[in-house]
Amino acid sequence: MTDATPSADGQTLTVRDDRTGKEYVLPIVDGTIRASDLGKIRAGDDDPGIASYDPGFTNTASTRSAVTYIDGEKGILEYRGYPIEQLAEKSNFLEVAYLLIHGELPSQSQYDSWVHDITFHTFVHENVKSLMQGFRYDAHPMGMLLSAVGGLSTFYPEARNIHDAETRHLQIVRMIAKMPTLGAWSFRHAQGKPYVYPDNDLGYAENFLAMLFKMSEPKYAADPRLVKALEVLFILHADHEQNCSTNAVRSVGSSQVDPYSAVSAGIGALYGPLHGGANEAVLKMLRRIGDVSNVPAFIEGVKAGNERLMGFGHRVYKNYDPRATIIKKATDDVFEVTGVNPLLKIAVELEQIALEDEYFVKRKLYPNVDFYSGLIYEALQFPPEMFTVLFAIPRTAGWLAQWLELVNDSEQKIARPKQIYTGDRGLVFPSREERWA
Repeated sequence: MTDATPSADGQTLTVRDDRTGKEYVLPIVDGTIRASDLGKIRAGDDDPGIASYDPGFTNTASTRSAVTYIDGEKGILEYRGYPIEQLAEKSNFLEVAYLLIHGELPSQSQYDSWVHDITFHTFVHENVKSLMQGFRYDAHPMGMLLSAVGGLSTFYPEARNIHDAETRHLQIVRMIAKMPTLGAWSFRHAQGKPYVYPDNDLGYAENFLAMLFKMSEPKYAADPRLVKALEVLFILHADHEQNCSTNAVRSVGSSQVDPYSAVSAGIGALYGPLHGGANEAVLKMLRRIGDVSNVPAFIEGVKAGNERLMGFGHRVYKNYDPRATIIKKATDDVFEVTGVNPLLKIAVELEQIALEDEYFVKRKLYPNVDFYSGLIYEALQFPPEMFTVLFAIPRTAGWLAQWLELVNDSEQKIARPKQIYTGDRGLVFPSREERWA
């Protein structure tokens, strides 16, 4: 039996290597063992040691984090310890962004200063406008956003000094401030409409709506119910622990690159249909169903493996996604203004049947945040290709909170996973004459 440093509470895991008969005592800390401790288990002196094989990191903790807590079994989501339900009801997005970045809720003076700083930085350099105007008329908004955010690193070269706290803070403020501007301009670009500059008399969400939809009117005024619904959506999407895009931000950020480059990696990950495109898939599914009367047949098709149920189930949540409960309520306010989306009746019927059907209950397939968000985005007149941009804007606050935590974490190293090599070995290189004969 090998020596091992026990954990603080004395919990250990004893592993017996049947190849050698040796036993190893591994300390258990926070429900985990260190992967490096597995490397001590060797069959011989030339053996590199045991490593874990975990495609997709389904059971691997890559970091310690105090940003977001999720209990998937109980359907709990908290930012810095505050339940998402309370934040969605009582807070606004910029206050939640402050909480994520700073780790605590702001005082009034801190909040006022934070809002002022972000409002001050909503404009972008005119050359960024030229960059975005250079895209094809039909460029995807996410591709434009990805490129524009990455390009900001060239406008602020001092951002590479990531170990200076003041420099870090300034880049964080800039990015949170400029994301709605870049997102709105990518939307206007696709429509062939002139870009609208920020109106710093407006709040964060209302300013975004103005840059999206303002035409010839001197002052844009959004319906307060739509502004509130957008604030709620922004809060719900602000962070979600170590998901694909956050992992991308942390992985790229581990090279100590500037935050613009790291966040652009997160946008790239979010661009993928398995991550950011789920709500669009829900709308396609609802349209394919077509009518409430077709829901039972669709359900049977899902059970038979002939149909896919989109917007249900989650990699983390094995209970009702708490964000789905909140966003379902937000649909009422939006549809009061825009009129009810006819797909809503199909969605409600589908949810009701699925929640009562043993097939789905047994598999813990509950609605997730994507099930209703697409209906709201569509009601707000967003085309499906903008849905992921609306995801990326608020998620920037979470990405930056995670990036900031990474930079200040002394345990973090540059990301460099192991692999299991499956190719050929020791081949003899044949001459061209032999190969081409």
